[in-house]
Amino acid sequence: MIKRFHSNLFFASDLEKSTAFYAKLGFDVIKSEGIIRMKVGNFTLAVMDEKAATIQKATQSSSRGARMFLYIEVDNVDTQYEMVHENGIESTEPKDWPWGKREFVVADPDGYNLVFYAPVK
Repeated sequence: MIKRFHSNLFFASDLEKSTAFYAKLGFDVIKSEGIIRMKVGNFTLAVMDEKAATIQKATQSSSRGARMFLYIEVDNVDTQYEMVHENGIESTEPKDWPWGKREFVVADPDGYNLVFYAPVK
């Protein structure tokens, strides 16, 4: 029986650059040797220095996050969007979608897609 999703692991080509990026997005970044972690509720997003990865084959793709989207719920999409842009991070414009979410997308330094969303009221 499947109990829960625990975490997601991204590989970083430059861990310091990724650390600064996630901090600018508003995450509480916890640093360890060769890895950073951002915990929200019971879910952890981990970003590992690709040179320290034990699964080397997985780090060799040039299109790492091209088809993967990690959805992150926020209180207010427009407030999050403003904060992201004040911190110099590029993103799509916020948009309401027919499936009932307002969202915008940013790509991290290695191309992983982060979708910030809130239900449309």
